[in-house]
Amino acid sequence: MMGKTVAAVLTLLLISALGTQGEAVPRSAIELRCQCINTHSKFIHPKFIQNVNLTPSGPHCKNVEVIATLRDGREVCLEPSAPWVKLIIKAILDK
Repeated sequence: MMGKTVAAVLTLLLISALGTQGEAVPRSAIELRCQCINTHSKFIHPKFIQNVNLTPSGPHCKNVEVIATLRDGREVCLEPSAPWVKLIIKAILDK
């Protein structure tokens, strides 16, 4: 009897969850910690970079994080103080 009650309650919760509409939360709002454990400072040619995400420091992480998505799908954390990375950051901020 108890099992049927629990199953009925879970079914109702599932049905109510399906009926709600929500917005996607950005990854940085979900993760309350730094994304980059190690950083890469060697030059990566821009033709291998598909996208670059710049995450400023904040309550989630004290470091500025620069995450490059490469054309092969890998994500690489770049060292923000490297001269070539500074140029990328400047180009992003100037847009």
